[in-house]
Amino acid sequence: MICDNCGKNRAFERKITHTYGKGKSLILIENIPVIDCPDCGEQVLTAETIKEIEKIKKGRTAHLKQRSVPVAQFA
Repeated sequence: MICDNCGKNRAFERKITHTYGKGKSLILIENIPVIDCPDCGEQVLTAETIKEIEKIKKGRTAHLKQRSVPVAQFA
């Protein structure tokens, strides 16, 4: 894939996990597709991906699964 930022043909799609909000409104979304360029570091979300993220955030209860998350502190 060609990077829109640097023009090199090394961009690729990968999946990330990202959090949105904070406190009681915190939501973690997994498997978000991102176009990532190892040469310039650019990460791009497509318009379709952004629309889906907004849809998930607005309809929170329809998409959420409760999980217990272990937390570690960085020493």
